[in-house]
Amino acid sequence: MTDFIHALLAAAREAGIEAAEVYTVANDSFRAMCQQGDINNYTVNSTRGLSLRGLVNGKMGYASTQAFDEDAIRMLVTGVKESASLIDDDAVQQIYPGDGEYPVVDDYKPALDEVSEDAKLRFVLEAEKAAKAMDPRIVSATYDMVSTESGTVRIVNSYGLDLSARDNMAVAFFNVLAKDGDRVATGGELIVTRDFSELNAEKIARKAVDKALYALTAEPVPSGTYRCIFDAYAMSNMLGVFSDIFSAEEAQDGTSLLAGKEGETIASPVVTLVDDPLLPGGLDSRGFDDEGVRACTKAVVENGVLKTLLHSLKTAAKAGVKSTGNGRKAGYDAPIHVAPSNFFFRPGEKDLQRLMADMGDGLVITEVSGLHAGANSASGDFSLIAEGYTVKNGVKDQAVERITVAGNFYQMLKNVRAVGSDLVFPGSGVGSPSVDVGEVSIAGR
Repeated sequence: MTDFIHALLAAAREAGIEAAEVYTVANDSFRAMCQQGDINNYTVNSTRGLSLRGLVNGKMGYASTQAFDEDAIRMLVTGVKESASLIDDDAVQQIYPGDGEYPVVDDYKPALDEVSEDAKLRFVLEAEKAAKAMDPRIVSATYDMVSTESGTVRIVNSYGLDLSARDNMAVAFFNVLAKDGDRVATGGELIVTRDFSELNAEKIARKAVDKALYALTAEPVPSGTYRCIFDAYAMSNMLGVFSDIFSAEEAQDGTSLLAGKEGETIASPVVTLVDDPLLPGGLDSRGFDDEGVRACTKAVVENGVLKTLLHSLKTAAKAGVKSTGNGRKAGYDAPIHVAPSNFFFRPGEKDLQRLMADMGDGLVITEVSGLHAGANSASGDFSLIAEGYTVKNGVKDQAVERITVAGNFYQMLKNVRAVGSDLVFPGSGVGSPSVDVGEVSIAGR
């Protein structure tokens, strides 16, 4: 691959491309699902892809391929020149020369890639079997999946920059259906790890079963305004869907209300929102972004004050600031856009039980759904189907379902009363502890 990359960059230079960058991805994945005691979905994939982007008369052109031969070199160079000629955008574009030294981030665990396929299949089979044996009310495992993924990203450009990063992870998701008379409920558990030994079939089944059985007792609460805590999982989902508001790309396009608000108070003083690509063990940790900019930890919001938006090279040039190292690609053949890395509310000192004790009476929201249809990141408004439980005298009480929680995310940030200590990252680089968000409108019975 190295010889191909160097030949490609040489061909780009000879074709008059002013500066060029090669971005490669190599990814190996495994996925298995179980239903009714049988493996009903089993896939093993290996993907290799490469993109070339380059400057032609100040315009950035793109082309990509999964072939690595002389024909591919000609196609890529021609594709870059042709796509650059179609660009009607005066924004400054650049291929990044590099930052000298880069932080070392090691997210690759060799032991994970050595786990046998038999061990992975055994996990999903044992999880379903264990769940059904735990309680006669468990009707079935509606989703029983394990996957592993191992990948390498490399960036090489015509300025001599040559960066690479490797990581791997395992994901398990288990969901069960419980039935008691006419009542039905589901419960699920998601685990993302780089240590396969953490995927214990008995434990993941127990957590899913307990959630489903507890949910069998759930009822809606009367409509009204309630003091609410969004638990760590629900708040992670909320932050994930509204993370775009902190993008300079969205601000410059007029789809974030935070445009021009740097230095202003936009949240409660207890809110600090961090973007940390160097977080040890983080699901989105890496020493550089997808433009080759050195990664750095930064407070996006600190004690309620907006310190910075997230920038790529393009948005930073437009704003007259430095890139924050948040130029990202959704895939080897995707363009650069702005996205967070490990993005989370900095945890406080109180666990969920202490947040509940301080709240006294109210609701804990444990799940929100309909995020893409019921949340508008431009306005901040949301109206979402939710589940959770009531809190009475500071103690967990009745399970709650079939309610709708409504509000505005910008206002919610200002209303936050406390941030918990129970930081989680449920399946992505966006995470949160439990957060007491003050009073929220609830539509129920």
